[in-house]
Formats: sequence, C-alpha cells, structure tokens
Amino acid sequence: MSTEAYWWIALGLGLVVAIVAVVLLELFLRQIHRIERGAGLVWEAGKQVAANTASTWLLDKTADRLDLLTEEAGRHVQLLSPPAPPAPVTVHTVGKDNGR
Repeated sequence: MSTEAYWWIALGLGLVVAIVAVVLLELFLRQIHRIERGAGLVWEAGKQVAANTASTWLLDKTADRLDLLTEEAGRHVQLLSPPAPPAPVTVHTVGKDNGR
C-alpha cells in the first residue's frame, strides 16, 4: 500500500471518530437538558412546599387560641340558654294514716 492510501485511511478513521464523538456529545447534551428540566421541576415543587408550610409555626398558637375560643363559646352558651325550670315541689299531706 502506498503512503497516500495510508493517509486516506487515517483521514477516514479520523472522520469516523469525529462523527462518533459528535453523536456522543449530542446525546450527553440532551441528557443534561433533561436533568436540568427535572431539577427545575424539583425546585418549583420545593418552593411550593416551602410556601405551603411557612406558617406551620403558628399551629401551636392556633391550638392555644382554639382552647380560649372554646371556653368563650361555652360561656356564651351558658349566658344565652334559658334558665332551667324550677324543680317540682312535692307536698306531703298529713292524713289519717300518715299522722300517727
């Protein structure tokens, strides 16, 4: 084989290697974009979770205030309820048999 044939073989192999490298780099770039999209979705979900749980520190105060509200409502029920009717009075009569 001549020197020129070796050069053509070398150039052909170089072209094949270059094409394979471009294809692999393109696949790698697509995976990176896919990962970035997924990371962006995770970031957005994390911000939504943070926004939804930002006020959880108030739950303890809410429970305390709910107890106070329940007590106040009980006082209102007592004040607004009609008074209970008086208990019936039983009268004992002294009769012939009962007075001995």
